Amino acid sequence: MKQITLIALLFSTIISAQTDQKIYYIIDAISADRIKADVKTLTEFGTRNTFSDTISDTRGIGAARRWIKSEFDKISSDCNNCLNVFYQKDLVTTKMSRRVPHDAYVVNVVAIQKGTKYPNRYIIMSGDIDSRNSDGSNFTKDAPGANDNASGMACTMEAARVLSKYQFESSIIYVGLSGEEQGLFGGAGLAKYAQEKGWDIIGILNNDMIGNITGVDGVIDNRAFRIFSEPVPANETERQRRMRRFYGGEVDGISRQLARYIHKTTKTYMPEMNPMMIYRLDRFGRGGHHRPFNDLGFAGVRIMEAHENYTQQHQDIRTENGIKYGDTFEHVNFPYAKKLTAVNAINLASLAWAPPAPKEVAIGGIVEPSAKFKWSKVDGAKGYKIYWRDTTSPTWDNARYVEATEFTLEGIVIDNFFFGVSAVGENGHESVVVFPNKVFR
Repeated sequence: MKQITLIALLFSTIISAQTDQKIYYIIDAISADRIKADVKTLTEFGTRNTFSDTISDTRGIGAARRWIKSEFDKISSDCNNCLNVFYQKDLVTTKMSRRVPHDAYVVNVVAIQKGTKYPNRYIIMSGDIDSRNSDGSNFTKDAPGANDNASGMACTMEAARVLSKYQFESSIIYVGLSGEEQGLFGGAGLAKYAQEKGWDIIGILNNDMIGNITGVDGVIDNRAFRIFSEPVPANETERQRRMRRFYGGEVDGISRQLARYIHKTTKTYMPEMNPMMIYRLDRFGRGGHHRPFNDLGFAGVRIMEAHENYTQQHQDIRTENGIKYGDTFEHVNFPYAKKLTAVNAINLASLAWAPPAPKEVAIGGIVEPSAKFKWSKVDGAKGYKIYWRDTTSPTWDNARYVEATEFTLEGIVIDNFFFGVSAVGENGHESVVVFPNKVFR
């Protein structure tokens, strides 16, 4: 009996600690040359302003989005039509924002790789199609938008090329969003579309500027990147807010858990990288295309370079006082863009291969020397991981693998830590951690 118990314990340890060789294959398959070629093509449309020419085959956002769709169609053809590629659009008018110069359709390019087991569960990677110059409403002047955001769009396409060679249990969406510079219109349209379709969204990885390594602060860094995430859902209820006062969770919303997941996966498979979890929705006073998803209660983060160069963002191409302004092709570092593409790809794969997260996680142990847990059973889960961390730690630092749906951590005082539970599949891939959402005695 002792031998069986020892074997079971050893097996549990192996499952909870293993890595997946396929993840390393995915990293190796990402091509900096393909990303470079795609960024170059996108910059050559002259401007991709949301309200620019839609008729020309060589200039404007219409030509750009048709080319992006044709690339997704080629990728689909190469994987036996594994992608469902389509346009999703919404009309925006001058009444909606002073940044809208004329009524137009904001058109997103969507490519869906359906999951084999959970086809209605989606993990999304996005880049932005549109670009701008110093005047975001000027849709005729050149705006090559190399780093902002041809880098994110090209990397989304590259992730699709690589991941389309595999099958996943959950669905993956690769999308080019428009209207970002005038008011996050593309993200808002797709988020509403997802809500209306009843999509179960694991989260969105919004990639906005992932190709610059030389900051305006003088720092050159080709390994660090930022993960922006809001602390709690924007649409939380008053009851949830009240519970947080007594039970914690001020920094444990679904978007923050997604950020921790990306941090952990990156450090596991790409330890040379330096993911920086930034505890705010976005940069100071600014926004990105994950926000409309957050507004509707979906998890979402922004992935971007660590050191920005403001002379190359939202600028007319010019030279002033010896400084070259403009978001042009030569400023993009493609080996770095390759690394951040790999960061996205391995997290998309890990989440899409993982079982769903437990819907309910209950915690108990008030005024006791042990922390108690109960959680809902997850179809397809081999086991579960109970995580805990110091209340001041940004990451989940301790874990215990179990195969039941309730467990007591002896000697762990509930007052001194934060806790969460994830589901673990037969393949070792884990869901996002779920912070306790119920209390029991």
